[in-house]
Amino acid sequence: MRHILFNLLGCDRDKLNNKYVVEQAVVEAAKRSKSIFLGLQSHKFEPQGVTAVALLAESHISIHTWPELGFAVCDVFTCGKTCEPMDAALYLKEILEAEDIDFTVVDRNEFLCYNK
Repeated sequence: MRHILFNLLGCDRDKLNNKYVVEQAVVEAAKRSKSIFLGLQSHKFEPQGVTAVALLAESHISIHTWPELGFAVCDVFTCGKTCEPMDAALYLKEILEAEDIDFTVVDRNEFLCYNK
């Protein structure tokens, strides 16, 4: 199990405030990570911002945007040996035109080792 927590900095503000763009980005990120996409829930805030969560057979992808800051907070959590969560993170960076990505990778398998 791998969990990537990341911030996208210097993103295209219009894309971050467009619910359709954010939704499609999350769905495509799921495909890029070789995950099985199960569903999507999202919400457009007023006056700005979007939150979207993709349910995956392997766990989830989430994004919360602050268009006024050009900023998004995201995570990609996957289990299984075939998923590539970093591919999803890098795709979101690309499609939202982020100038930078700040990320942490958490190996959730450590938890399983401590609780045997």
